Amino acid sequence: MDTRHKWALAGLSTVPFVMVLGNSMLIPILPAMARALDLTSLQTSLVITLFSVPAGLTIPLSGLVSDYFGRKLVIIPALVLYGLGGLIAGAAALIDAGPTYAIIIAGRIVQGIGAAGTAPIAMALTGDLFGAGQRSKALGVIEAANGFGKVVSPVLGAAVGLIIWFAPLFVFPGLTALAALAVWLLIKEPQRKTERPAPATYFQSIIKIFGEKTALLLSAFLAGSLALFVLFGILFFLSEHLEQRYHLNLIIKGLALAVPVLLMSVTSYVTGLFIRRRLTLMKALIITGLGLMTAALILMPLSENTYLFFTAVSFIGIGVGLMLPPLTTLITSSVDLAKRGLITSLYGGVRFLGVAGGPAAFALLLPLGIRPVSWIVAAAALATAVIVTIYIKTGRLTKDTPPGP
Repeated sequence: MDTRHKWALAGLSTVPFVMVLGNSMLIPILPAMARALDLTSLQTSLVITLFSVPAGLTIPLSGLVSDYFGRKLVIIPALVLYGLGGLIAGAAALIDAGPTYAIIIAGRIVQGIGAAGTAPIAMALTGDLFGAGQRSKALGVIEAANGFGKVVSPVLGAAVGLIIWFAPLFVFPGLTALAALAVWLLIKEPQRKTERPAPATYFQSIIKIFGEKTALLLSAFLAGSLALFVLFGILFFLSEHLEQRYHLNLIIKGLALAVPVLLMSVTSYVTGLFIRRRLTLMKALIITGLGLMTAALILMPLSENTYLFFTAVSFIGIGVGLMLPPLTTLITSSVDLAKRGLITSLYGGVRFLGVAGGPAAFALLLPLGIRPVSWIVAAAALATAVIVTIYIKTGRLTKDTPPGP
Protein backbone atom coordinates (compact mmCIF):
# COMPACT_ATOMS: atom_id res chain seq x y z
CA MET A 1 0.00 0.00 0.00
CA ASP A 2 1.63 3.25 -1.13
CA THR A 3 1.62 6.54 0.77
CA ARG A 4 -1.28 8.00 -1.21
CA HIS A 5 -3.48 5.02 -0.37
CA LYS A 6 -2.44 5.14 3.29
CA TRP A 7 -3.50 8.78 3.56
CA ALA A 8 -6.75 8.01 1.74
CA LEU A 9 -7.45 5.17 4.16
CA ALA A 10 -6.72 7.48 7.10
CA GLY A 11 -9.21 10.01 5.74
CA LEU A 12 -11.83 7.33 5.13
CA SER A 13 -11.36 5.96 8.65
CA THR A 14 -12.56 9.23 10.15
CA VAL A 15 -16.01 8.69 8.62
CA PRO A 16 -17.04 5.44 10.39
CA PHE A 17 -15.33 6.71 13.55
CA VAL A 18 -17.54 9.81 13.62
CA MET A 19 -20.64 7.95 12.47
CA VAL A 20 -20.53 5.45 15.31
CA LEU A 21 -20.42 8.24 17.89
CA GLY A 22 -24.02 8.96 16.96
CA ASN A 23 -25.26 6.13 19.16
CA SER A 24 -22.40 4.89 21.33
CA MET A 25 -21.51 8.29 22.78
CA LEU A 26 -25.04 8.77 24.09
CA ILE A 27 -25.50 5.36 25.73
CA PRO A 28 -23.81 6.34 29.06
CA ILE A 29 -25.96 9.47 29.42
CA LEU A 30 -29.32 7.83 28.66
CA PRO A 31 -30.21 7.23 32.34
CA ALA A 32 -29.41 10.89 33.13
CA MET A 33 -31.51 12.00 30.16
CA ALA A 34 -34.38 9.82 31.37
CA ARG A 35 -34.25 11.42 34.83
CA ALA A 36 -33.95 14.97 33.48
CA LEU A 37 -36.85 14.62 31.04
CA ASP A 38 -38.90 12.09 33.03
CA LEU A 39 -38.79 9.45 30.27
CA THR A 40 -39.77 5.81 30.27
CA SER A 41 -37.28 3.11 29.28
CA LEU A 42 -38.92 2.81 25.85
CA GLN A 43 -38.84 6.59 25.27
CA THR A 44 -35.15 6.59 26.20
CA SER A 45 -34.40 3.74 23.78
CA LEU A 46 -36.04 5.77 20.97
CA VAL A 47 -33.15 8.26 21.18
CA ILE A 48 -31.06 5.43 19.69
CA THR A 49 -33.75 3.84 17.53
CA LEU A 50 -34.94 7.06 15.84
CA PHE A 51 -31.39 7.85 14.80
CA SER A 52 -30.82 4.42 13.29
CA VAL A 53 -34.16 3.78 11.57
CA PRO A 54 -34.04 6.93 9.35
CA ALA A 55 -30.42 6.08 8.54
CA GLY A 56 -31.34 2.53 7.58
CA LEU A 57 -34.23 3.68 5.40
CA THR A 58 -32.35 6.43 3.55
CA ILE A 59 -29.02 4.65 3.06
CA PRO A 60 -30.12 3.02 -0.23
CA LEU A 61 -30.87 6.47 -1.68
CA SER A 62 -27.41 7.66 -0.62
CA GLY A 63 -25.86 4.63 -2.29
CA LEU A 64 -27.80 5.24 -5.49
CA VAL A 65 -26.74 8.90 -5.61
CA SER A 66 -23.12 7.95 -4.92
CA ASP A 67 -23.14 5.46 -7.82
CA TYR A 68 -24.27 8.20 -10.19
CA PHE A 69 -22.56 11.34 -8.91
CA GLY A 70 -19.62 10.17 -6.81
CA ARG A 71 -18.93 9.08 -3.24
CA LYS A 72 -17.40 12.32 -1.91
CA LEU A 73 -20.35 14.35 -3.17
CA VAL A 74 -22.52 12.29 -0.81
CA ILE A 75 -20.18 11.85 2.17
CA ILE A 76 -19.28 15.51 2.77
CA PRO A 77 -22.84 17.00 2.78
CA ALA A 78 -23.98 14.01 4.84
CA LEU A 79 -21.40 14.81 7.51
CA VAL A 80 -22.58 18.43 7.60
CA LEU A 81 -26.20 17.30 8.04
CA TYR A 82 -25.12 14.88 10.78
CA GLY A 83 -23.49 17.73 12.72
CA LEU A 84 -26.51 19.98 12.21
CA GLY A 85 -28.79 17.36 13.78
CA GLY A 86 -26.57 17.31 16.86
CA LEU A 87 -26.88 21.10 17.14
CA ILE A 88 -30.68 20.91 16.93
CA ALA A 89 -30.89 18.27 19.68
CA GLY A 90 -28.34 20.00 21.91
CA ALA A 91 -29.97 23.42 21.52
CA ALA A 92 -33.37 21.96 22.45
CA ALA A 93 -31.97 20.59 25.70
CA LEU A 94 -30.01 23.77 26.43
CA ILE A 95 -32.95 26.15 25.94
CA ASP A 96 -35.44 23.70 27.49
CA ALA A 97 -38.41 25.55 26.02
CA GLY A 98 -41.41 23.72 24.61
CA PRO A 99 -41.41 19.99 23.82
CA THR A 100 -37.73 19.36 24.54
CA TYR A 101 -37.89 15.60 24.07
CA ALA A 102 -39.73 15.93 20.74
CA ILE A 103 -37.16 18.40 19.38
CA ILE A 104 -34.30 16.15 20.53
CA ILE A 105 -35.94 13.28 18.63
CA ALA A 106 -36.30 15.55 15.56
CA GLY A 107 -32.59 16.40 15.78
CA ARG A 108 -31.74 12.72 16.07
CA ILE A 109 -33.80 11.97 12.95
CA VAL A 110 -31.86 14.66 11.05
CA GLN A 111 -28.63 13.10 12.31
CA GLY A 112 -29.78 9.67 11.14
CA ILE A 113 -30.53 10.96 7.64
CA GLY A 114 -27.05 12.48 7.56
CA ALA A 115 -25.48 9.27 8.86
CA ALA A 116 -26.96 7.42 5.88
CA GLY A 117 -24.36 9.02 3.64
CA THR A 118 -21.33 8.37 5.84
CA ALA A 119 -19.90 4.95 6.76
CA PRO A 120 -21.72 2.80 4.14
CA ILE A 121 -20.56 5.11 1.35
CA ALA A 122 -17.07 5.16 2.86
CA MET A 123 -17.08 1.34 2.63
CA ALA A 124 -18.07 1.57 -1.03
CA LEU A 125 -15.32 4.13 -1.68
CA THR A 126 -12.82 1.83 0.06
CA GLY A 127 -13.89 -0.93 -2.32
CA ASP A 128 -13.33 1.48 -5.25
CA LEU A 129 -9.85 2.54 -4.12
CA PHE A 130 -8.42 -0.87 -3.18
CA GLY A 131 -8.19 -3.96 -5.38
CA ALA A 132 -9.29 -7.40 -4.18
CA GLY A 133 -5.77 -8.18 -2.92
CA GLN A 134 -5.78 -5.23 -0.49
CA ARG A 135 -9.51 -4.75 0.01
CA SER A 136 -9.98 -7.03 3.02
CA LYS A 137 -7.08 -5.37 4.86
CA ALA A 138 -8.41 -1.87 4.08
CA LEU A 139 -11.93 -2.83 5.12
CA GLY A 140 -10.52 -4.37 8.30
CA VAL A 141 -9.06 -0.93 9.09
CA ILE A 142 -12.46 0.68 8.35
CA GLU A 143 -14.24 -1.78 10.64
CA ALA A 144 -11.53 -1.25 13.28
CA ALA A 145 -12.09 2.53 13.05
CA ASN A 146 -15.79 1.86 13.50
CA GLY A 147 -14.98 -0.31 16.50
CA PHE A 148 -12.48 2.18 17.91
CA GLY A 149 -15.20 4.80 17.74
CA LYS A 150 -17.40 2.47 19.78
CA VAL A 151 -14.56 2.08 22.31
CA VAL A 152 -13.83 5.78 22.67
CA SER A 153 -17.40 7.04 22.47
CA PRO A 154 -18.79 5.70 25.78
CA VAL A 155 -15.81 7.20 27.64
CA LEU A 156 -16.02 10.44 25.64
CA GLY A 157 -19.78 10.65 26.17
CA ALA A 158 -19.39 9.97 29.88
CA ALA A 159 -16.57 12.51 30.29
CA VAL A 160 -18.39 15.29 28.42
CA GLY A 161 -21.62 14.29 30.14
CA LEU A 162 -20.07 15.26 33.48
CA ILE A 163 -20.51 18.89 32.39
CA ILE A 164 -24.24 18.37 31.86
CA TRP A 165 -26.11 15.40 30.39
CA PHE A 166 -26.77 16.99 26.97
CA ALA A 167 -23.21 18.30 26.43
CA PRO A 168 -22.22 15.30 24.22
CA LEU A 169 -24.77 16.46 21.61
CA PHE A 170 -22.57 19.51 20.95
CA VAL A 171 -19.52 17.33 20.21
CA PHE A 172 -20.96 16.13 16.90
CA PRO A 173 -20.63 19.35 14.84
CA GLY A 174 -16.92 19.79 15.53
CA LEU A 175 -15.99 16.19 14.81
CA THR A 176 -18.08 15.96 11.64
CA ALA A 177 -16.47 19.15 10.32
CA LEU A 178 -13.00 17.62 10.82
CA ALA A 179 -14.05 14.39 9.11
CA ALA A 180 -15.50 16.28 6.15
CA LEU A 181 -12.24 18.21 5.79
CA ALA A 182 -10.21 14.98 5.88
CA VAL A 183 -12.34 13.39 3.15
CA TRP A 184 -12.10 16.52 1.00
CA LEU A 185 -8.31 16.89 1.27
CA LEU A 186 -6.97 13.33 1.52
CA ILE A 187 -9.05 11.29 -0.91
CA LYS A 188 -8.94 11.38 -4.68
CA GLU A 189 -11.89 9.45 -6.01
CA PRO A 190 -11.00 7.03 -8.85
CA GLN A 191 -12.28 7.96 -12.30
CA ARG A 192 -14.91 5.71 -13.80
CA LYS A 193 -13.82 3.77 -16.87
CA THR A 194 -17.33 3.60 -18.29
CA GLU A 195 -20.17 6.07 -18.66
CA ARG A 196 -22.99 6.01 -16.14
CA PRO A 197 -25.73 3.69 -17.37
CA ALA A 198 -29.27 4.86 -17.99
CA PRO A 199 -31.46 4.45 -14.86
CA ALA A 200 -33.43 1.57 -16.40
CA THR A 201 -30.22 -0.27 -17.26
CA TYR A 202 -28.78 0.41 -13.81
CA PHE A 203 -31.78 -1.01 -11.97
CA GLN A 204 -31.94 -4.01 -14.30
CA SER A 205 -28.31 -4.77 -13.43
CA ILE A 206 -29.08 -4.47 -9.69
CA ILE A 207 -32.01 -6.85 -10.07
CA LYS A 208 -29.75 -9.24 -11.97
CA ILE A 209 -27.17 -9.16 -9.17
CA PHE A 210 -29.80 -10.04 -6.60
CA GLY A 211 -31.14 -12.74 -8.90
CA GLU A 212 -27.70 -14.34 -9.20
CA LYS A 213 -26.53 -13.80 -5.62
CA THR A 214 -29.70 -13.78 -3.54
CA ALA A 215 -28.47 -16.38 -1.04
CA LEU A 216 -25.09 -14.70 -0.51
CA LEU A 217 -26.43 -11.17 -0.14
CA LEU A 218 -29.42 -11.95 2.08
CA SER A 219 -27.37 -14.25 4.33
CA ALA A 220 -24.70 -11.56 4.74
CA PHE A 221 -27.35 -8.88 5.35
CA LEU A 222 -28.98 -11.04 8.04
CA ALA A 223 -25.69 -11.83 9.79
CA GLY A 224 -24.49 -8.21 9.82
CA SER A 225 -27.82 -6.92 11.08
CA LEU A 226 -28.06 -9.53 13.84
CA ALA A 227 -24.49 -8.89 15.02
CA LEU A 228 -25.18 -5.21 15.68
CA PHE A 229 -28.70 -5.91 17.01
CA VAL A 230 -27.13 -8.10 19.70
CA LEU A 231 -24.21 -5.76 20.46
CA PHE A 232 -26.30 -2.60 20.89
CA GLY A 233 -29.09 -4.43 22.70
CA ILE A 234 -26.56 -5.76 25.21
CA LEU A 235 -24.89 -2.34 25.59
CA PHE A 236 -28.26 -0.70 26.25
CA PHE A 237 -29.09 -3.33 28.87
CA LEU A 238 -25.60 -3.05 30.37
CA SER A 239 -25.86 0.75 30.72
CA GLU A 240 -29.07 0.47 32.74
CA HIS A 241 -27.82 -2.57 34.67
CA LEU A 242 -24.62 -0.79 35.79
CA GLU A 243 -26.62 2.29 36.75
CA GLN A 244 -29.21 0.43 38.83
CA ARG A 245 -27.04 -2.23 40.45
CA TYR A 246 -23.72 -0.50 41.05
CA HIS A 247 -24.52 3.24 40.81
CA LEU A 248 -21.28 3.80 38.91
CA ASN A 249 -20.21 7.30 37.98
CA LEU A 250 -20.28 8.17 34.29
CA ILE A 251 -16.55 7.70 33.62
CA ILE A 252 -16.36 4.24 35.22
CA LYS A 253 -19.54 3.19 33.43
CA GLY A 254 -18.16 4.47 30.13
CA LEU A 255 -14.98 2.45 30.62
CA ALA A 256 -17.02 -0.66 31.44
CA LEU A 257 -19.13 -0.24 28.30
CA ALA A 258 -15.96 0.19 26.25
CA VAL A 259 -14.56 -3.27 27.10
CA PRO A 260 -16.66 -5.39 24.69
CA VAL A 261 -16.35 -2.89 21.87
CA LEU A 262 -12.56 -2.64 22.38
CA LEU A 263 -12.36 -6.40 21.93
CA MET A 264 -14.58 -6.11 18.86
CA SER A 265 -12.34 -3.40 17.38
CA VAL A 266 -9.09 -5.31 17.94
CA THR A 267 -10.61 -8.51 16.59
CA SER A 268 -11.92 -6.67 13.49
CA TYR A 269 -8.49 -5.22 12.73
CA VAL A 270 -6.65 -8.53 13.15
CA THR A 271 -9.29 -10.40 11.14
CA GLY A 272 -8.98 -7.91 8.28
CA LEU A 273 -5.21 -8.50 8.14
CA PHE A 274 -5.53 -12.24 7.69
CA ILE A 275 -8.59 -12.97 5.58
CA ARG A 276 -7.42 -11.41 2.30
CA ARG A 277 -9.12 -13.48 -0.45
CA ARG A 278 -9.45 -16.65 1.63
CA LEU A 279 -13.13 -17.15 1.05
CA THR A 280 -13.43 -20.42 2.95
CA LEU A 281 -11.81 -18.69 5.94
CA MET A 282 -14.28 -15.80 5.65
CA LYS A 283 -17.23 -18.17 5.90
CA ALA A 284 -15.62 -20.04 8.81
CA LEU A 285 -15.02 -16.79 10.72
CA ILE A 286 -18.63 -15.65 10.25
CA ILE A 287 -19.91 -19.00 11.58
CA THR A 288 -17.40 -18.94 14.45
CA GLY A 289 -18.48 -15.41 15.41
CA LEU A 290 -22.13 -16.46 15.45
CA GLY A 291 -21.20 -19.52 17.50
CA LEU A 292 -19.39 -17.40 20.10
CA MET A 293 -22.38 -15.06 20.33
CA THR A 294 -24.76 -17.99 20.76
CA ALA A 295 -22.70 -19.57 23.54
CA ALA A 296 -22.22 -16.24 25.34
CA LEU A 297 -25.93 -15.42 25.20
CA ILE A 298 -26.84 -18.85 26.60
CA LEU A 299 -24.33 -18.63 29.47
CA MET A 300 -24.61 -14.91 30.30
CA PRO A 301 -27.81 -15.01 32.43
CA LEU A 302 -26.95 -18.28 34.23
CA SER A 303 -24.75 -16.63 36.84
CA GLU A 304 -25.13 -13.58 39.08
CA ASN A 305 -21.34 -13.21 39.13
CA THR A 306 -20.47 -9.86 37.55
CA TYR A 307 -17.10 -11.08 36.22
CA LEU A 308 -18.69 -14.02 34.41
CA PHE A 309 -21.34 -11.69 33.01
CA PHE A 310 -18.68 -9.34 31.62
CA THR A 311 -16.73 -12.30 30.22
CA ALA A 312 -19.82 -13.38 28.28
CA VAL A 313 -20.44 -9.84 27.02
CA SER A 314 -16.78 -9.64 25.95
CA PHE A 315 -17.12 -12.83 23.91
CA ILE A 316 -20.07 -11.23 22.13
CA GLY A 317 -17.73 -8.36 21.19
CA ILE A 318 -15.12 -10.82 19.89
CA GLY A 319 -17.78 -12.68 17.91
CA VAL A 320 -18.96 -9.47 16.24
CA GLY A 321 -15.34 -8.56 15.47
CA LEU A 322 -14.81 -11.91 13.74
CA MET A 323 -17.89 -11.43 11.58
CA LEU A 324 -17.83 -7.84 10.32
CA PRO A 325 -14.66 -7.69 8.13
CA PRO A 326 -15.50 -10.92 6.21
CA LEU A 327 -19.09 -9.80 5.71
CA THR A 328 -18.05 -6.35 4.47
CA THR A 329 -15.42 -7.85 2.16
CA LEU A 330 -17.93 -10.29 0.65
CA ILE A 331 -20.48 -7.52 0.06
CA THR A 332 -18.08 -4.99 -1.48
CA SER A 333 -16.44 -7.66 -3.65
CA SER A 334 -19.71 -9.05 -4.97
CA VAL A 335 -20.28 -6.20 -7.48
CA ASP A 336 -18.28 -3.83 -9.65
CA LEU A 337 -17.58 -0.16 -8.97
CA ALA A 338 -20.60 1.17 -10.88
CA LYS A 339 -23.09 -0.66 -8.65
CA ARG A 340 -21.11 -1.02 -5.42
CA GLY A 341 -22.60 2.07 -3.77
CA LEU A 342 -26.18 0.80 -3.75
CA ILE A 343 -25.36 -2.80 -2.73
CA THR A 344 -23.01 -1.68 0.04
CA SER A 345 -25.57 0.89 1.19
CA LEU A 346 -28.30 -1.74 1.39
CA TYR A 347 -25.97 -3.74 3.61
CA GLY A 348 -25.25 -0.64 5.68
CA GLY A 349 -28.98 -0.02 5.93
CA VAL A 350 -29.76 -3.39 7.45
CA ARG A 351 -26.86 -2.92 9.87
CA PHE A 352 -28.39 0.37 10.98
CA LEU A 353 -31.74 -1.34 11.43
CA GLY A 354 -30.00 -3.91 13.61
CA VAL A 355 -28.57 -1.10 15.74
CA ALA A 356 -32.03 0.48 15.89
CA GLY A 357 -33.80 -2.72 16.87
CA GLY A 358 -31.43 -3.87 19.62
CA PRO A 359 -32.11 -1.25 22.33
CA ALA A 360 -35.86 -1.07 21.59
CA ALA A 361 -36.25 -4.86 21.63
CA PHE A 362 -34.32 -5.26 24.87
CA ALA A 363 -36.30 -2.41 26.48
CA LEU A 364 -39.59 -4.08 25.51
CA LEU A 365 -38.60 -7.66 26.39
CA LEU A 366 -36.53 -7.20 29.56
CA PRO A 367 -39.64 -7.20 31.80
CA LEU A 368 -39.72 -10.92 30.94
CA GLY A 369 -36.26 -11.26 32.53
CA ILE A 370 -32.76 -11.32 31.07
CA ARG A 371 -32.73 -15.13 30.82
CA PRO A 372 -35.56 -15.60 28.28
CA VAL A 373 -34.43 -12.54 26.30
CA SER A 374 -30.85 -13.85 26.03
CA TRP A 375 -32.01 -17.29 25.00
CA ILE A 376 -34.40 -15.97 22.36
CA VAL A 377 -31.56 -13.94 20.83
CA ALA A 378 -29.20 -16.94 21.14
CA ALA A 379 -31.68 -19.02 19.13
CA ALA A 380 -31.71 -16.30 16.44
CA ALA A 381 -27.89 -16.31 16.31
CA LEU A 382 -27.80 -20.10 16.01
CA ALA A 383 -30.41 -20.05 13.22
CA THR A 384 -28.36 -17.40 11.38
CA ALA A 385 -25.24 -19.59 11.66
CA VAL A 386 -27.18 -22.45 10.02
CA ILE A 387 -28.36 -20.12 7.22
CA VAL A 388 -24.81 -18.90 6.59
CA THR A 389 -23.52 -22.49 6.55
CA ILE A 390 -26.07 -23.51 3.93
CA TYR A 391 -26.32 -20.47 1.69
CA ILE A 392 -22.89 -18.82 1.55
CA LYS A 393 -21.12 -21.09 -0.92
CA THR A 394 -17.39 -20.50 -1.33
CA GLY A 395 -17.21 -22.10 -4.76
CA ARG A 396 -19.69 -19.57 -6.09
CA LEU A 397 -17.88 -16.77 -4.32
CA THR A 398 -14.55 -17.65 -5.92
CA LYS A 399 -16.14 -17.14 -9.29
CA ASP A 400 -17.83 -13.86 -8.38
CA THR A 401 -15.00 -12.18 -6.46
CA PRO A 402 -12.82 -9.92 -8.63
CA PRO A 403 -9.18 -10.93 -8.99
CA GLY A 404 -6.52 -9.10 -7.08
CA PRO A 405 -4.41 -6.32 -8.56
